Amino acid sequence: MIEVVGLTKKFGQTTAVDNLTFTVQPGQVTGFLGPNGAGKTTTMRTILALDTPTQGQALIQGKPYSALKHPLSTVGALLDAKWVHPNRSARSHLRWLAASNNIPPTRVDEVLRMVGLTEVAGKPAGGFSLGMSQRLGLAGALLGDPPVLLFDEPLNGLDPEGIHWMRRFMQALAAEGRTILVSSHLLSEMEHTAERLIVIGQGRLIADTSTQDFIERSSESTVRVRSPHLEKFRTILSEKYTVRAEADAILITGATAEAIGELAAEHSITLYELAPQRASLEEAFMRMTGGTVQYHASSFTSVMGGAL
Repeated sequence: MIEVVGLTKKFGQTTAVDNLTFTVQPGQVTGFLGPNGAGKTTTMRTILALDTPTQGQALIQGKPYSALKHPLSTVGALLDAKWVHPNRSARSHLRWLAASNNIPPTRVDEVLRMVGLTEVAGKPAGGFSLGMSQRLGLAGALLGDPPVLLFDEPLNGLDPEGIHWMRRFMQALAAEGRTILVSSHLLSEMEHTAERLIVIGQGRLIADTSTQDFIERSSESTVRVRSPHLEKFRTILSEKYTVRAEADAILITGATAEAIGELAAEHSITLYELAPQRASLEEAFMRMTGGTVQYHASSFTSVMGGAL
């Protein structure tokens, strides 16, 4: 379990994390989301005692990181995939980490096999692609077989097959009862990976809820309708709802499927399709965090001098 209580971290006059409190439970993948500059990496670094909190505390299995005797056996982390001496082989790098925490050297080849790096274990890590470096960082996190794992952008540099593999791997680790906290900007992937979300903006907590509840709470209900009397029904619906045309269908915002079905029956309108539309995590995320984005880009129209 990870417990963050009243955590605040300031760098000079800048508050990177602001009175943040949340708990990461074992047995599920918890996504850690927020816009750039939201304080995700600073929070993870503070949990791992790489940064000292200005106020508050972060506990791993009930203890601060500094109190862990052999930390790699309690918590594994992947924060920077390129944090490795470029001239060391993958195997040498992991043997050095293992020795620092009294982990048997036989564990090195086990984790290399788990992440698919056995064939390149003797090659210098400096020549690895970002995707291979991510796998090496994951191997390092797993060395001590820890019950708690933190991953910061672990999907960077992975191809589609690698992303799919990483998703299933994290879910398998969670299914073993481990605590998994993972940050990622690939929201479409997090939607399929994380059962729970912790969302922050400008260092403050925005949401701590299940992925499904987050999407439902931050999304307006939308219903898709197809009918042989589409124009007639669209006119009727426009009196009460926001209606948008979509090819051979219409989308009604702010209504339930039940209400639309009853209205169609009232006017004897045949329906070919009556389908509630579920928003994506990306759409929900943009609605919930839009006011906390630190850096706003100009629109393409203003930058290019005309619409694309």
